[in-house]
Amino acid sequence: MIEINPIIDGHCHVASTEFTPRSFVEGVIDNVLSALAAQGLRPDRNNLIKLYLDKMQDPDCNELIAEMAEAGIEKAVLLLPDFTYALKDSTLTISEMFDRHHTLLQQHSDKFFVFAGVDPRWGADGIQLFEKAVKEFGFHGLKLYPPCGYSPSDRALYPYYEICAQHGLPVLTHTGATSPALAFEIARPIFIDQAALDFRNVNFILAHGSVAYVEECIMLCAFRPNIYLDISGFEMSPVESLNPLIYRGINHKIIFGTDWPVFRMQGSQKSFVEKLLDDNSPLGNLRKYELNAIFHKTMNTLLSLQTQAKAT
Repeated sequence: MIEINPIIDGHCHVASTEFTPRSFVEGVIDNVLSALAAQGLRPDRNNLIKLYLDKMQDPDCNELIAEMAEAGIEKAVLLLPDFTYALKDSTLTISEMFDRHHTLLQQHSDKFFVFAGVDPRWGADGIQLFEKAVKEFGFHGLKLYPPCGYSPSDRALYPYYEICAQHGLPVLTHTGATSPALAFEIARPIFIDQAALDFRNVNFILAHGSVAYVEECIMLCAFRPNIYLDISGFEMSPVESLNPLIYRGINHKIIFGTDWPVFRMQGSQKSFVEKLLDDNSPLGNLRKYELNAIFHKTMNTLLSLQTQAKAT
């Protein structure tokens, strides 16, 4: 077993149905049911939804913090995507969700960073809300969810990127498939390219870069200095599926992430860390400095730019 310390989980969420609409959850479950049916398994849909929702009841992050401690994860990035424009069954407004995450950050500033997003179609109100979150709440980055119906290079997002540039904040954007309640086409990694070209002093992170459009993610990371990727979602596949990624000379651009609590039915934070750090894992052949980059150094560097921006 490889030992790495410290570890930063670059991709987590608060386990709460207040931040994830029911329509999104049911779409995820329908995908699971379809996969199980292909194996000849047909569990009851309502029971599966209940089981999944039971894993989404940690609004104070106490269970997450306990799992982090068990796994040796020192800190985690909490991501708040804005589904409220696209999915009308959201429980709270995006402003209320920002407030809840601000409270969590105040309570656990030694454990969490917060990246929060606003659908650009909210207009000037959304820009004002994000700027308040950066200046008053101390949020650490921008979280985008293009399947809600916008390109990450949409000009309506440029005021957000200007705020990120001014404050040294990274931008993390979803890539690949998601709940069938949302659109997939706009979630290709390449759609970030124009924004990355126009904002060369902003760092962009492609979420789930080891899962979907892997070659496209590798190309962007290799040739755009300000594009990175995280490997959240690796839990869905054998660990050997990381091989095409980690032998391409971009290990300094790769960030560890688990997408907690999405895969809680598959295992704990400790089991996910152990899966990657097993001696027989593809990561077992990497040098120590490469492992340090993946598990904490790269994300720590991106996060430290905010502190540098404040100092100037």
